[in-house]
Parts: sequence; structure tokens; C-alpha cells
Amino acid sequence: MTNSSKSEVEIRYCPRCKWLLRAAWYAQELLSTFEDDLAGVRLSPATEAGVFSIKIDEVVVLDRKEHGFLEAKEIKRRIRDHIDPERALGHIDA
Repeated sequence: MTNSSKSEVEIRYCPRCKWLLRAAWYAQELLSTFEDDLAGVRLSPATEAGVFSIKIDEVVVLDRKEHGFLEAKEIKRRIRDHIDPERALGHIDA
């Protein structure tokens, strides 16, 4: 798979809420799990207060206002379901 055909994740976060560290942690988790499947993870500071969202290919995986903050394993499941639903995630699937 070439880099141009791989999916990109965008994590938008509210800098005023001090959510950069949380965004970076989610990015690290996703890049570690999907290192061969993602073109990258982009961290984007939001201009609106209270924003925290994760999108892959413009599909919303997490919106804090709708879902709250989800555990990393749930985010990984949602990303997996988008890029390769048949892929096993090991102990996360248990």
C-alpha cells in the first residue's frame, strides 16, 4: 500500500482545555497499533472551546460532546473497523 492510499487520522483538540497531551497520547497509541496502515496522525488545535474529536478519512470516530472520552481500545476498534474490519486486535478484541 502506498502512503497516498493509506488513511490519515486527524485529532482536533482544545488548547485552552489543555488536551494536547491527551491528543498526543491517542496519536501514539494509534501509530503504534496501525503503523503499517496509516499515512499519519495530524494534531490540530481547535479554535472553539471544548472540542475534542478524532476523524479518519472524514469519518468521525470520536466526538467528545457526543461520546465523551473513550478508552484507547475503543478508539482502536473504531479505527480498525474503518480500515480493515477483518483484522484482529489481539487482547483488545477479547
